[in-house]
Amino acid sequence: MTVDPRRMEEGLIHKASVLDHKDDDHNISQKVDGIDGGHGINNEKEARPSGAVEDHESGFGDHKAGEQQPVLVPTKNKRVATLDAFRGLTIVIMILVDDGGGAYERIDHSPWNGCTLADFVMPFFLFIVGVAVALALKKIPKINDTIKKITLRTLKLLFWGILLQGGYSHAPDDLSYGVDMKQIRWCGILQRIALVYFIVALIETLATKRRPTVLQPGHLSIFTAYRWQWIGGFVAFVIYMITTYALYVPDWSFVAHDHHGAKGYTVKCGMRGHLGPACNAVGHVDRKVWGINHLYSSPVWSRLKACTLSYPNSGPLREGAPTWCHAPFEPEGLLSTISAILSGTIGIHYGHVLIHFKGHSERLQQWISMALGLLIIAIILHFTDAIPINKQLYSFSYVCFTAGAAGIVFSGFYILIDVWGWRTPFLFLEWIGMNAMLVFVLGAQGILAGFVNGWYYKNPNNTLVNWIQTHVFINVWNSERLGTLLYVIFAEITFWGVVAGILHKLGIYWKL
Repeated sequence: MTVDPRRMEEGLIHKASVLDHKDDDHNISQKVDGIDGGHGINNEKEARPSGAVEDHESGFGDHKAGEQQPVLVPTKNKRVATLDAFRGLTIVIMILVDDGGGAYERIDHSPWNGCTLADFVMPFFLFIVGVAVALALKKIPKINDTIKKITLRTLKLLFWGILLQGGYSHAPDDLSYGVDMKQIRWCGILQRIALVYFIVALIETLATKRRPTVLQPGHLSIFTAYRWQWIGGFVAFVIYMITTYALYVPDWSFVAHDHHGAKGYTVKCGMRGHLGPACNAVGHVDRKVWGINHLYSSPVWSRLKACTLSYPNSGPLREGAPTWCHAPFEPEGLLSTISAILSGTIGIHYGHVLIHFKGHSERLQQWISMALGLLIIAIILHFTDAIPINKQLYSFSYVCFTAGAAGIVFSGFYILIDVWGWRTPFLFLEWIGMNAMLVFVLGAQGILAGFVNGWYYKNPNNTLVNWIQTHVFINVWNSERLGTLLYVIFAEITFWGVVAGILHKLGIYWKL
């Protein structure tokens, strides 16, 4: 088979068609999503023929007339370590803000408008879901079989999400378990990842026959080549925006339970297009679809200045606080999940760039230019008060801001790890990223700590986990805040980095 080395060099001909049609590194049978490890992700960079000269303007190389064409020497595919490191970083940030946010609440979720460290976790997960989906579904032998596998993985994620965050598990501090089905929470982190994964993977699969093998010249060709993926993201955007600004939100009532008993409240609304905590369409949709008893009972808006004198920290509600301060709100609800599809769509685009552009500079040019564009859009929308950055509503400016940040971090990791080869300092992130599902369940959700707490001495508070946190960290440093932070860094993040490294050496990975 005759191959134009110039087109091979620029990634316009797939390696499989040149070297080995049977070598399918991106087969769908390999488990790849935003939580589990994704061991089917490889670097597609080809061996460059000696004497080839890049032409960044046209996208083709140039050879002197009559010069003998060099022989292409196949090289072994190299795993793109950036994907695992990025996924591992997201898990680390999740553990840090979940378990350290109580001591340093400024890194916890923003009470309403704005963006803190914790607010990057969900969109970073969805971003890497998109990148992984693009690579995993690069080649699809049978569409029906692929759809079945996507559906099965989605159901597994939904099951684990409801089990871990629906209220059944009370780990790590409460040794009881079980949930009243009248109060079960249907939404959560894994549920959102599952639904976004299902939509973006389904579109990627159904559009496989329209997938290009050769990109047309031009900076925007990558967008037009995958127009159906962007159309899917645009449809999600339109549904979210129309519903958010056009849906009428009536007055609504709820019952709050505390140590004094139950008390009923009514929130006055009767408006459209409101983006505040009380009367937004995102909460209204969740109250109607799931029922108010099935929403998250401790929303972060209770830290707002209108609700507590301890703002921006948690504290008792102030006298005369608005009624909605007592209400539940679902941060991973239905309408906001529709908006979150855009995060996955942008991640898919980054994966497509990784597939089609083989040069480091070309990839980085595509990634960074898009990331900067998204950040500029978000900043303009936020500071003009057109659309504030808001994680709870998953606003469009929030999508742009966090996706832009994800693109910058991903590009930075790519430069450091895959271009400059500084892999060793990031190995612990890679290990965690390879076993992200295991670390998420046992670590971030506290299942292992809950199991250890089950072996207590005399009373349930006298456990090994509590003893280590109190005597090794808090008492030694004579500071609950600093001790808690150090405990999270060393007894949780470092611990799970070591465990994930050992499991990697043993070849043990937990995938859905």
